[in-house]
Amino acid sequence: MSAQSLWERYQAHLVRYNDLGIWLDISRMRFGEDFFTAMTPRVEEAFSRMHELEAGAIANPDENRMVGHYWLRNPALAPTAELRDEIDTTREDIRKFAADIHGGKVTAGSVKFTDVLLIGIGGSALGPQFISQALGTAADAMEVHFLDNTDPDGFDKTFDVIKHLATTLTVVISKSGGTKETRNGMLEAQAKYEAQGLSFAKHAIAVTGAGSELDKVAEKGGWLRRFPMWDWVGGRTSVMSAVGLVPMALQGLDTDKFLAGAAAMDAKTREPKLMENQAMLLALMWYFAGDGRGKKDMVILPYKDRLVLFSKYLQQLVMESLGKEKDLAGNIVHQGIAVYGNKGSTDQHAYVQQLREGVPNFFATFVEVRKDRGTPPFEVEPGVTSGDYLQGFLRGTRAALYENGRDSITVSVPRVDAFIVGALIALYERAVGFYGSLVNVNAYHQPGVEAGKKAAARILALQGKVTAALQSAKGTPQTPAELAAATESDPEDVYHVLNHMAANTSAIVRSEAASPGQETFHLR
Repeated sequence: MSAQSLWERYQAHLVRYNDLGIWLDISRMRFGEDFFTAMTPRVEEAFSRMHELEAGAIANPDENRMVGHYWLRNPALAPTAELRDEIDTTREDIRKFAADIHGGKVTAGSVKFTDVLLIGIGGSALGPQFISQALGTAADAMEVHFLDNTDPDGFDKTFDVIKHLATTLTVVISKSGGTKETRNGMLEAQAKYEAQGLSFAKHAIAVTGAGSELDKVAEKGGWLRRFPMWDWVGGRTSVMSAVGLVPMALQGLDTDKFLAGAAAMDAKTREPKLMENQAMLLALMWYFAGDGRGKKDMVILPYKDRLVLFSKYLQQLVMESLGKEKDLAGNIVHQGIAVYGNKGSTDQHAYVQQLREGVPNFFATFVEVRKDRGTPPFEVEPGVTSGDYLQGFLRGTRAALYENGRDSITVSVPRVDAFIVGALIALYERAVGFYGSLVNVNAYHQPGVEAGKKAAARILALQGKVTAALQSAKGTPQTPAELAAATESDPEDVYHVLNHMAANTSAIVRSEAASPGQETFHLR
């Protein structure tokens, strides 16, 4: 295609929300003009389903619950006065609590809190991490640290960074209160406080469901505060609930602008006008690229350090929402879109080589930030800044990919601030919802996650059985097969449990052999 033809295609397929400053360019996707006509019936159905969702329709029949993350930035949309009041009240409570912390009305003894330790996993941590990294500055009211796994070494590393635990406020986030990774982090944090003679309860707040295990622990222990998580907000879309707003407010970031950005994008993408709706066009480009079956990966390339976690955030939002075995009719479909990414121009020196010349199993999304920096420009060459180079690498990579038959989308924003980040999140949340409708899957539940939790529980139960079998053997070396027979278990599972135990306690002796089945284990 000639340069003139590409220029005309760009102008024809650029959707600009000039009042928000957000542009979407789909001109480097090779769809034909008949694509939109063919997709119109699905598009109309997707608009209709989204309208029903926002009005309070049951989105998860198996759980009999609504999905209302859109109400979080516009409570007037909530279907009942009670829900509207809960959202407004929670927002105000968060603002007041953060102000009391910053103003020294709520203190760690007689000393002001200086740091925040957030303990959560998945949507209860990744959203707050992304926001903190994207919007944080040296002038923040408090520094935020995260425990977002059940890795003991990761715990130790984080606690080593926290200089003063006595002035650190811990936020524990878990809807059910039964998430083991979060529970483990909480218990390790509690032990750290107590080892320094500090009351954990006087340093702790909970964000959880009413009546959950965590809610009961926090109430009984006399924690500083409890903020709600609602069953109609999923973890991966919870960043505009107390999950994200509490750490944002404590860090000193502008939660009102964050919510306003999301509300503004919602208003734009709520309009059922196909060629003017950025979220629907995004969903359609995903459908086109992967033939409606996720046949190509989505590579997210934000050209801004502050957005480095955006690809990870979208990885959870897209893959947990759309990765489904069955469609809404119960048919086996194995839907989903794989997502990965890092940042530009770092990617130029990493995997862009494969994107340019390797397997064409992807489509790229460039995220451009038009404003280079908040400080005066600095020229690295006469008339050229570092930001000019960043723009050059983005445009050059986009052109190089297209020349070699690889499609891309470009999302362009004016700057990175609370309003824009809120709008970006809302754009992709709605695109995910639309795409789920286009391919007829439930984008709002996650049965695969629950299956993984059950599998982990089985392995932990097996560890107890293996320990009991070793104790009953009175020091006699046994092979994995012998211990598997004694516990009526899978010998490979037993072998991995034994290896883990031997690596972490000197009480278990492992004798190496030519093959795993010949190795023996016993208690000292």
